[in-house]
Amino acid sequence: MSLSEKLINDLKEALKNKQERRLSAIRFLRSLVQRREIDKRVPLTDEEILDIIQKNIKQRKEVFPNYERMNRQDLLEKEKEEVAVLEKYLPQQLSKEELQVIVDEAIKETGAATPRDIGKVMGVLMPKVKGKADGKLVGELVKARLQPPAA
Repeated sequence: MSLSEKLINDLKEALKNKQERRLSAIRFLRSLVQRREIDKRVPLTDEEILDIIQKNIKQRKEVFPNYERMNRQDLLEKEKEEVAVLEKYLPQQLSKEELQVIVDEAIKETGAATPRDIGKVMGVLMPKVKGKADGKLVGELVKARLQPPAA
């Protein structure tokens, strides 16, 4: 079953079971997917849908601090619940240890040695971990590995 079909089935199930937050998150996601399909004039692949899901999760997480600062726990809870719904569509995320091994391999593969080589490493690394790890975390791990040791 494609990811698009799964979204439609989950949307129907959430509607039947009156799961408002789940329904809201899936409806919004479906609208993003449909908009992109209309723009491209072809159905999206599962990988393209995963990109949309990741971007949407990232955008939602970026507003968490704003809701906390404004003391809007209701909105914060709503966003967190919807992010949890969306994260279920992503592949299993890599642990920090697994990610560190992949980072080390990419550093060896590129011959990177200084912080100036971060771009090279990220270019090799991101296609390998796409959808399985947060890009921000990957960047931090690469940066930490390429920092010169403190004297």
